[in-house]
Amino acid sequence: MTDASATAPRRPGEPALTALGLSAPAPAPADTSPHTFPGGGRWRTEVPSCEGPEALAVVLKEASRLDVPIHRISQGSGVWMLTDAEITEMVEATAERDIELCLFTGPRGTWDIGGSTRTDSGGAGLRARGHDAVAGCVEDAVRATELGVKCLLVADEGVLWTLHRARTAGLLPADTTLKLSALVGPVNPASFAVYERLGADSINVPSDLTLAHLTEIRRVSATPMDMYIEAPDDLGGYVRMYEVAELIRRGAPLYLKFGLAKAPGIYPYGHHMRELTLATAKERVRRGRLALELLARHGADGDMAPLGSRLPGTQHRFEISS
Repeated sequence: MTDASATAPRRPGEPALTALGLSAPAPAPADTSPHTFPGGGRWRTEVPSCEGPEALAVVLKEASRLDVPIHRISQGSGVWMLTDAEITEMVEATAERDIELCLFTGPRGTWDIGGSTRTDSGGAGLRARGHDAVAGCVEDAVRATELGVKCLLVADEGVLWTLHRARTAGLLPADTTLKLSALVGPVNPASFAVYERLGADSINVPSDLTLAHLTEIRRVSATPMDMYIEAPDDLGGYVRMYEVAELIRRGAPLYLKFGLAKAPGIYPYGHHMRELTLATAKERVRRGRLALELLARHGADGDMAPLGSRLPGTQHRFEISS
């Protein structure tokens, strides 16, 4: 990483456009997020959709080859799609490199008998349908944390509140972090603040939010925000690499998620999808390299949070009644 103070950050195409009389207005200082991660830094990195030990090994090898720093690796199929041995192998491999591992909890509405999720309206979407689905998420959370997983990915507000209560009550380790899925991400500052208060330590926002939307959110909450720099097709397929520096300026503290467009879905993963999963895992790391090189070319690659940092800082929570 270069020192951001050595070269003033610039916007894409700025020198050439200025020479042509097409320069853009200077960024408004009031739009800059005042927040950082605890321990310093304004952005972290995440490689999502890492569906098992074999995919994890590919990601770690490619990250080393391309010099892509990784703060977090996440999985989307769910704790229940991994054996204890597979989870333990992933925990040990990420711990060895001081990378946070985040696993998804439990069944979701798109995988059970709820036909409404396949209508144009989407129905209840990814939420946990009924008591048994919530119970499955809790089972996954307890099992994963007992095996050493410290971050859980959640797609339901009721599950989020339940796991936060469990963490507060000592049923889950106190340093467990809860990450809200992009599939239910909030789209306004009021809903972002509600998810923070329900227990979220890291909140995915949809990748089609405008820069102004990020500024609005940062005026009410300092909770870390996750955002796909390149979104999977089922989340819109947006590619926002040229905006990375401005996304950080507006949205810090921000996880840069390196997704992949034009790739088939792989959830829930099984070995019948092995070749696709390993190939896409490798390409996600390459996408990360591309984004980091853009930041470096624009002189905006400073302020990365220290590798190994994972905690979110102080959060505002709803009171838990006895």
